Amino acid sequence: MVGEGGMSLRSKQRAAPSDGSHLQFSQYSASVMASSSALYSYRSEVIPSTSPVVSASISVTSLRKTSQRGEHGRVSGWLETMKAASPPRSARSKVGDLFRSKQLLEAQYMEWATKHPSALAIFDKLMEVAKGKQIVLFLDYDGTLAPIVEDPDEAYMSDAMRAAVKKVATLIPTAIISGRRSDKVYEFVQLPELFYAGSHGMDIVGPADGFTGLEADGLRSRDEKRKEAVCYQPASEFLPMINEVYKALEEHAKNILGAKVEHNKFCATVHFRRVEEENWQLLAQEVQRVVKRYPNLCVTQGRKVLEIRPSIQWDKGKAVNYFLQTLDLGNCNNILPVYIGDDRTDEDAFHVVNQKHNGYSILVSSAPKATSATYSLNNPSEVMEFLLRLVKRCQTFGEARV
Repeated sequence: MVGEGGMSLRSKQRAAPSDGSHLQFSQYSASVMASSSALYSYRSEVIPSTSPVVSASISVTSLRKTSQRGEHGRVSGWLETMKAASPPRSARSKVGDLFRSKQLLEAQYMEWATKHPSALAIFDKLMEVAKGKQIVLFLDYDGTLAPIVEDPDEAYMSDAMRAAVKKVATLIPTAIISGRRSDKVYEFVQLPELFYAGSHGMDIVGPADGFTGLEADGLRSRDEKRKEAVCYQPASEFLPMINEVYKALEEHAKNILGAKVEHNKFCATVHFRRVEEENWQLLAQEVQRVVKRYPNLCVTQGRKVLEIRPSIQWDKGKAVNYFLQTLDLGNCNNILPVYIGDDRTDEDAFHVVNQKHNGYSILVSSAPKATSATYSLNNPSEVMEFLLRLVKRCQTFGEARV
C-alpha cells in the first residue's frame, strides 16, 4: 500500500497455473517472450543490448567447434574487460604525485560534467520542463541508494535514505530495479509500497494495491503482512538452470580467496571485489568452465562482478517499459520517467528513457565514464538530496505532477 498521496491500483485477477511455475502474460509481455522463443528450444542467439556483454551466448554448433585457443581468447577478453572496468587499488597507489593526480581527475570530471550536468545544479530547470507531467521514478539500489561496499551482504541503505524513498513513493509511482533478487532488495529497503524488479528486471514483484490503472498479469501471492502482491517473471523457465549454475560456480570458485557467488534468482553473480588481481584470470577460467555447458546463458559485467544470466531479450530497459505499460502509461505523452542508476546494466534503461520516453536519465558517478545518461549525480548522498527536492516540488505543485 502507499501513503496518503499515493494512488489506488486496480489489478485484474488472473488464475495462477496449478504447478505455480509459469506466468500468465499480457499481450505486451507475450510479444516479448515470442521474440526469444528460440531460447526455449535450446538454440542460442546473440542478443543485441546497449549494455556491454562480456561474452554473448554461445551457440550449440559453435560450442562443439570451440577449441582451447578459442576458450582462452574468451577468458582473455573477460580479463581485459575486468581490468578496464575495475582498476586495482595497487595501480592507483603507484601514482607518484597524488596532488597532481587529484587535480587531473578533477579536471577530467569537470569536462565530463559539462556533457552530463548535475541533476541538482539544474534541478529547477528540469522541473520547469516537466511541469504538468506525470513522473514515474526508477531507482537502482547498489551505488545509488546504498554505497558500494566490500561485502555485498552488508550493502545497507541509511535510515535517512529509506525515509526519503518512502516520502517520494507516497507521491510518485516508484520502482527499484536491481541486479539482485527482488526479495534481497526488499530486505534492504523494507518499503512495501514500492515495486521491485530484481535480477535485472526478470523478477518483478509489487503490491496489488498501489497505483491507478495497473492491470498486472502474473502470479498472485501474499506478502509477509498477508497483503496481496503481484509477481511477473519473464525468465521463469530458466530458474532450474540458474540453480544448477549457481551450485557449480560455488564449487569452482570456493578455492579462490575473496571470490563470492551470489544467487540472484534469475542470474548468478560472481563478485571479485575481494579477489587479488593476480587471481582474476583463474576466476574467469573457472566461470568459463561452468558457463560453456549452458549455451542459453550469457556473461555480462557490472561493478567488479561477472553475471551469468539467461540470453533472452529482457533487461532493465524492458523492465521500465513493462512497468509503464502495466501502469497504463506506456503510450501517454504526458509522462516523465526518471531513472537513476550507477552501473553498466543501467545503460539499457537509460537508452529506453531517453529514446522512447524523452525522460531524465541520471548516472550516479564520482568519476567520468562512458554513458548514455543525460545527467549525473555524484554519490548516494546527492541522490537523497535529489529525492527530497523532488518531494518538496511535488508537494508544492500537486502530487505526482510537478
